[in-house]
Amino acid sequence: MSRQYLQVPDFAELPAAVYFRHDEFGADTHSAPHSHAWGQLNYVAHGVMQLEIAGRRFLSPPQYAVWIPPNALHSCYNRYAVVYRSVYLALPHCVGLPEQACTLMISPILKAILADFAERDVKVPVDDADLRLAQVLVDQLALARCEVRYLPFAETPALAAVLDGLQAEPGDNRSLAEWARQVHATERTLARHCQRELGMSLGEWRQRLRFLRAIEALEAGRTIQQIAFDLGYSTASAFIAMFQRLAGTTPEQYRRGFQRG
Repeated sequence: MSRQYLQVPDFAELPAAVYFRHDEFGADTHSAPHSHAWGQLNYVAHGVMQLEIAGRRFLSPPQYAVWIPPNALHSCYNRYAVVYRSVYLALPHCVGLPEQACTLMISPILKAILADFAERDVKVPVDDADLRLAQVLVDQLALARCEVRYLPFAETPALAAVLDGLQAEPGDNRSLAEWARQVHATERTLARHCQRELGMSLGEWRQRLRFLRAIEALEAGRTIQQIAFDLGYSTASAFIAMFQRLAGTTPEQYRRGFQRG
């Protein structure tokens, strides 16, 4: 089956110093590798977008965005449908932003501006109020917390084996000590690898993985109870608490928002 490719805007130059793009992409869609002379913020209001930037894979779940610096070769893949928001920034606005691709934490202010411009279909800010909002967005990006990746990879074979095991079965509740025995390492050594290579504990990495899988399952129409048990939670309420903490909304609210979109 041939791939379904998305149309990428073909600008010789940006229509404005800050240009907004709003779209909805269907499931199993791709964008071909391309690059451009301006920076780009990719944000998914609903769904999870997978990007490849300069040979590295990034995931963009809600509450996070992926920053693509100018001239970086990139492409994307959407396993499920997504509600997409993007901001193109001219070179002067890229000064002070990361020189390498990374994941940025989206503040409530940033999220509100993106949602407002999308609702009003503002692509090029023209009036004074919208120009001020665009400047606030640029200022907020400079303050956003940067992470190398939302779901980092491991280089050490022992830790990579653990992460592969969790990818295959995200509901696996084995402790760090149990995983250490599985891969013939000490618990202390495995914990050290987690902090050095992932920048977080194994428990936090597993929770992020479950959050991503939960989004996919919600959009596939699975029930809250089914998702909770598949992801290793003993009760639906424990799963709901995790999802609400990471998404800022309950699973059902998230699903209804996606369906409205």
